[in-house]
Amino acid sequence: MTTGGPPDERAAEFTAWYHDQWHRVWTVLAGACGDPSVAEEATAEAFAKAYARWDQVRAKASPSAWVYVVALNEVRNRVRRARLERQYLARQAETPHPPPREPHSDLWAAMRHLPPRMRTALALRYIADLSEAQVAQVLGVSPGTAASILSRGRRRLAELLDPETEGAHP
Repeated sequence: MTTGGPPDERAAEFTAWYHDQWHRVWTVLAGACGDPSVAEEATAEAFAKAYARWDQVRAKASPSAWVYVVALNEVRNRVRRARLERQYLARQAETPHPPPREPHSDLWAAMRHLPPRMRTALALRYIADLSEAQVAQVLGVSPGTAASILSRGRRRLAELLDPETEGAHP
């Protein structure tokens, strides 16, 4: 593979080609797909790929033809993805899902009164069944800090669930 000159020279060559071709490619795509925003995204993606492979692309008989192929493929992929997403959402709407039940409504109500980090730690430990070390890792704290948060959270939950126990736990 030839480098075709110093990096600044290559970048200048790509930039000149990009400025010369961008609007033309975007216009073709907008006309082909009928959606200027999809055309803009696909054009940007195609030129990003061209820049990443500029030594190979500029060696082609027609770098512009290459960028059109890549851009049109990108449009097709985006249109296909959007169609699949619409189909999926339509299927989800056809299949009603009952809302999840709160298995222990008193517990859930008490959890809502905890600070977010404490609530998250308890959920990770007792719902996701992570170890204290894993909870620490997810929260980005030391294992000792995670253990402390969990301990205080359990104590606070006990107080919220049975106010008569307040002060009964050390």
